[in-house]
Amino acid sequence: MPVHLITEPDDERIADYRALTDVELRTRWEPPHGLFIAEGELVLRRALRAGYPARSFLVDAKRVDQLADLDTGDAPVYAATPDVLREATGFHVHRGVLASFRRKPLPTATEVLAGAERVVILEDVNNHTNLGAIFRAVAGLGVDAVLLSPTCADPLYRRSVRVSMGEVFAVPYAKLEPWPAALADVRAAGFTVLAMTPAPDAVPIQRLDPAQRSRAALLLGAEGAGLTSAAMQASDARVVIPMRRGVDSLNVAAATAVACWELGRDDPL
Repeated sequence: MPVHLITEPDDERIADYRALTDVELRTRWEPPHGLFIAEGELVLRRALRAGYPARSFLVDAKRVDQLADLDTGDAPVYAATPDVLREATGFHVHRGVLASFRRKPLPTATEVLAGAERVVILEDVNNHTNLGAIFRAVAGLGVDAVLLSPTCADPLYRRSVRVSMGEVFAVPYAKLEPWPAALADVRAAGFTVLAMTPAPDAVPIQRLDPAQRSRAALLLGAEGAGLTSAAMQASDARVVIPMRRGVDSLNVAAATAVACWELGRDDPL
């Protein structure tokens, strides 16, 4: 595996990795250029196993041996000192390994629904940490796919990928649009759309009947704002996780995990 030493942070060969902490810049750069960044050895290995083609690798010069067993194909491997990595990326790359990957075409919502029995639908969830945590919960708790409103954050943004521990590569996802009219397509596909809300008249999630549970589409909104009235009106039922001690609700990622576990608690193990 040939390794190319990078000595200057503005070297054009590592342009993919520039200013990784600038969210606005990265969201303008990455999707239009068909790439995303994976941080950490575990995450990049999962991306490779999921079939994402590597564009390049950028590693701490002392950690090159961590990639020795990888088939890097035509993707170049660049190595640099921690100082050069920090100046180029904008942060201390404490995991010591980064990779740039090509994105794959997203499936349509119809294709995703066709292969699913239980899904999570997100409206306006634009916090990358929450999004990554949601994908990790979905992967681990028996949900088959995620559908995103057009205003949701990018699941392949570096922070989302890292927080999900690479599970964004394992969970099928698609954009659901036009929003919220396309929720009718979810219902037409045989799913019951369950809008998560702390409203006092919502049905406690543990009291849903078997028909509502069998092909559930959990619909959750952004932190704080919750679901819009239009999305709520397009759902089949309003559902709440009962809270105690005067707490209004859970963080959206925690609520997703609790709701997914509850809906799947009787699934065969």
